[in-house]
Amino acid sequence: MSVHYSHKYGRCTSEYLCQREKIQQARTTDCQRLPGAKIEQAIGELIVNMLNAHNIDVAVAVRHELQQRITEADRLRHQQVERCRYEADLARRRYLKVDPDQRYVAEVLEAEWNEKLRALDEAQAAYEQAKERDTLSVDEEQTVALAALAEDFSLIWKSPSLSHRDRKRMIRLLIEDVTLVRSETVSCHIRFKGGACQTLELPLPQPATELRKTDPEVVKAVDELLDEHPDYKVAEILNQRGLKSGADLPFSLAHVTRLRMAYQLPTRRARLRSQGKLTAPELAGRLGVSCTKIHRCRKSGWLNAHEYNRGHYLFDDPGPDIVTLIPQLKPHAKLNRR
Repeated sequence: MSVHYSHKYGRCTSEYLCQREKIQQARTTDCQRLPGAKIEQAIGELIVNMLNAHNIDVAVAVRHELQQRITEADRLRHQQVERCRYEADLARRRYLKVDPDQRYVAEVLEAEWNEKLRALDEAQAAYEQAKERDTLSVDEEQTVALAALAEDFSLIWKSPSLSHRDRKRMIRLLIEDVTLVRSETVSCHIRFKGGACQTLELPLPQPATELRKTDPEVVKAVDELLDEHPDYKVAEILNQRGLKSGADLPFSLAHVTRLRMAYQLPTRRARLRSQGKLTAPELAGRLGVSCTKIHRCRKSGWLNAHEYNRGHYLFDDPGPDIVTLIPQLKPHAKLNRR
């Protein structure tokens, strides 16, 4: 699978695509597609958890143990070189002691001496190569640096200022490759540098509708606020509380309206009507006055009104006694009350 990067809402997002059919058969469809955010988050958490103080202490202890074994193996290889050197020296002395007139014996001893010298050269070369290959040591300064790595790596990895490119470079130093297998879950087979393997089982990515679904607690808060406030004030209160929509955005009138319709919450007007609240025309007809007079009374405080939309109200039934008060309301009285 190949990785594809894109920018959405000012954020860099990754997606893993299987493009086998596109490459082999020139088809435009991808056989499978996986969002990369959860996968990368899980692998990052795995790396951070692995680079902790305990694991580093174990790694240092294992490294010291390997150093001891390397030292022992070096001693055994050095003994082999010394043995070859002794045999070559012994063959040289035998050759030098032979009578020159005994040419056949001299040729045999010379060939034996040459054979021992070749064996010595091979043993010496093998010893040098093994010594260079197995050079492994951890001094005190490196041990302290490794101990500090656990905390430093976690802080650096979680830093918002760390770019995606730098994270990829860090991962490449630790991980050889990652194989993704999609079935009922997403299996991430991780192969680290050095051959160690680990598998993560992750749930399948949720559809976009589920990812952008509003928190049930927010829906409950909207339902409670609609008992006392219209939609636009509900949005203001939610923002004051620091709540976010399913898309992680501040609430607006349109957000609250869509949320109310999606969850079939009763409107503010329907709630007021169920409580017996009256419209301006209904109240005006009952009292025998105009709607303008009703709104003047509302502004002056003579009538108890409930806003269900911006600039729209329903009224409590004031009873027949209010009729005796309405003629007393004059324009100048309205100004004085203000």
